[in-house]
Amino acid sequence: FIGPAGQVFDDAIKNAGIDRRRLYVTNAVKHFKFVPRGKRRIHQKPNTGEIQACRFWLNLERDYVKPRIIVALGATAAQSIVGKAVSISGTRGAPITLEDGSVLFVTNHPSYLLRIPDPDIKAIERGRFDADLALIRRHMEGLEKPSEAARNS
Repeated sequence: FIGPAGQVFDDAIKNAGIDRRRLYVTNAVKHFKFVPRGKRRIHQKPNTGEIQACRFWLNLERDYVKPRIIVALGATAAQSIVGKAVSISGTRGAPITLEDGSVLFVTNHPSYLLRIPDPDIKAIERGRFDADLALIRRHMEGLEKPSEAARNS
């Protein structure tokens, strides 16, 4: 998460009130697949085999970090977490409790926002992305508040 997509991500989490220092950010796929175009390298979406091959490393990271909330930025990240293709539009805004008890949120990858040519659609999609992050922040805050039982003991 560097470059323009990283800047979109950093700006969005700052606007959502999420402290970047509290996040562990990683890539679901541990290699950069690209096609050269002159001096530029154009990112290519990993295939299912590549996603599955990298799940081992991602699961090691999850075992080590033990996140309570996971945010999958894009379909590739979501697929790597749940093990099958996932629709962003069908899953965004709805927390998914995983087998280990962590909660998964799915939203677009910031690079998607950069590729939208129409300014009006770009603004709508940025608003949806910001709303997703605000929902995640509220969920984070809920985890930080002591439970009613703990306060009354």
